[in-house]
Amino acid sequence: MFHHSSKLQYEVRVDTPDPQFAKLLQQAIGGIEGEIRVAMQYFFQAMGARGDSRIRDMLISTATEELSHIEFLGHAVALNLEGAPVTDQEEAAKDPVVNAILGGANPRHLLSSGLSAMPVNANGVPFDMSHIYATGNIGADMLANATAEAGGRVLASRLYNWTSDAGMKDMLSFLIARDTYHQQQWLAVIEELGGMAAALPIPNSTPQDHEAMKHSYYYLNTLLDKKAPEGRWSSGPSLDGRAEFHIVDQPAPEGQEPDLGKARPNSGAQTEQI
Repeated sequence: MFHHSSKLQYEVRVDTPDPQFAKLLQQAIGGIEGEIRVAMQYFFQAMGARGDSRIRDMLISTATEELSHIEFLGHAVALNLEGAPVTDQEEAAKDPVVNAILGGANPRHLLSSGLSAMPVNANGVPFDMSHIYATGNIGADMLANATAEAGGRVLASRLYNWTSDAGMKDMLSFLIARDTYHQQQWLAVIEELGGMAAALPIPNSTPQDHEAMKHSYYYLNTLLDKKAPEGRWSSGPSLDGRAEFHIVDQPAPEGQEPDLGKARPNSGAQTEQI
């Protein structure tokens, strides 16, 4: 069950409408870094959240907040499209760099949505839910969520740097701030459950006798003309505390050469393959 307020979560103000920026804002709605993605990701993670009921409650609440972000971003798109002077678009199109990057305003904002937001990215491609990650494993999901929020904050920062509109900068500063919290929110769940050492390897419930442990803790250097890049990942105790990291240089193959044999008759292969 959801409740809704008639007011936006955060004030949206556009000082100078910009249909090209409206096109860019679509990435924050329907892009893989956008709000539809995280709203649906958290929602479906909540549907499969077993164990600590606090995690399900948190996921539902944050999914609902992300829906609120879609709402005010959609309003921002509409305001940027409202009454935009055609002459400004024509002037921008004279700059070959701007024209090449932006390609002008999205014609579907006029043709398909009547100068309002759509569930698409900046290229006009509809969001298809293929980037929704909900595994039913709380460790995997929390790391996926932190990554999603990191990508969202990168996008919001780039949009902030792109625009000179004070109202849009103010709105984007709010999104940047919320992404700051949400990144840490999901990592704090892992800390609440015992920290990264306890969570790794994910799933931490897999019996060790199901794992070929001799292959679990080495960095595989496949470079033939350079030494392996050394760092925290190549030496010292593993993050889960079960072993030591080390390097394996120029690894010898342990498998066989693939040979599928002859093709079956009536399989559509050439005669020479059968």
